[in-house]
Amino acid sequence: MKKILIITILVTAIFGIGGAMAGEDSSCHFHGNKVATEETVINCASDRKEVLIKQGKIDPSWKTIKQDKIEMVDGKKGKEWLVTFTNPAVDDKTKEKLYLFFTSTGNFIAANFTGK
Repeated sequence: MKKILIITILVTAIFGIGGAMAGEDSSCHFHGNKVATEETVINCASDRKEVLIKQGKIDPSWKTIKQDKIEMVDGKKGKEWLVTFTNPAVDDKTKEKLYLFFTSTGNFIAANFTGK
């Protein structure tokens, strides 16, 4: 009986640590081959944009900017979602458009200001 209790505690601790290490963007991590809906990708893009703001990688002025385009494009490994945000308030016009790339299933790939 004592061994079962110890095993239960250890298993619970292991799974608890895994959940804590999942990260703040884990709600947009998908498995399988089902193509994500536009709505799912838009929500994940908004979440990812918030993460980029918190990490200081993009200016806080992006917080209120909504996506203005979502499309399926040909990527290096097949079809990808490309979500575009435009922020006319930025000083550097080369950083006026933010591009976020996702796999067809909805997993984040990359973000940049070039679209490539």
